[in-house]
Amino acid sequence: MATYLDRILARHRDVAATDQRRLAHLVEQACAQPAVRPFAGSLRQAVERGELGVISEIKRRSPSKGDLNADLDPAGLALVYAAGGAAALSVLTDEEFFGGSVHDLQAARAAVALPVLRKDFTVDPRDVCDARLMGADCVLLIAAALSPSELIDMHALADEIGIEVLVEIHDERELDAALAAGARIVGVNQRDLVTFQVDHARAVRMAGVIPDHVVKVAESGVRGAADASELQRAGYDAVLVGETLVTAADPAAVLGQLRHPR
Repeated sequence: MATYLDRILARHRDVAATDQRRLAHLVEQACAQPAVRPFAGSLRQAVERGELGVISEIKRRSPSKGDLNADLDPAGLALVYAAGGAAALSVLTDEEFFGGSVHDLQAARAAVALPVLRKDFTVDPRDVCDARLMGADCVLLIAAALSPSELIDMHALADEIGIEVLVEIHDERELDAALAAGARIVGVNQRDLVTFQVDHARAVRMAGVIPDHVVKVAESGVRGAADASELQRAGYDAVLVGETLVTAADPAAVLGQLRHPR
């Protein structure tokens, strides 16, 4: 039986296969864009302040849970996140499965001074360029969705065009691939992409094997201060939080609890 990830990746690869745009032209355009806002730097600054960095996500829905906050205002929510002390934003741009859009990212980024991760399923080099061209400061590369050579090539392309990269992994094998690609920000997805169950123990284990020079991010399944505290103690510099924030009555208050979980 195909998993959520299988279906999403198949759809994105189908779309990429029909893209006739010349990569060289996109690279030229991307290199001409203004400098990005520092993504890793913002997370490190939070740690220097004694906080757990929080990448606050703008997410309308998910394929497993349906609508979370379908009618959210991306600019308004970005302002709430910034006021609550978020270190960075993550914005879903996948339309078919998550209800996101390029407009959501651009509206959120225009409203605040925070760096923004384009949260999407990057399967083609042109996707990396598109992230830069739409104004994202960081692009997501999912190790489970790419071959080791694709990961290396796309990370190198991101470096060439001046956009930061968050490489998402699940285990030691994927960590090796991320490090081989030169990853400087590694996110450990606590959610199994096959079963969609959250495994906190795996995240804690992985924190101990990610090199200290890499910015460590725990993703998915962070439900509150207790989870954040455990992850901070394990050695994570930041957490990426979506559902908990977009469904909260007071996202800024939740952010305060996540930033200072101890």
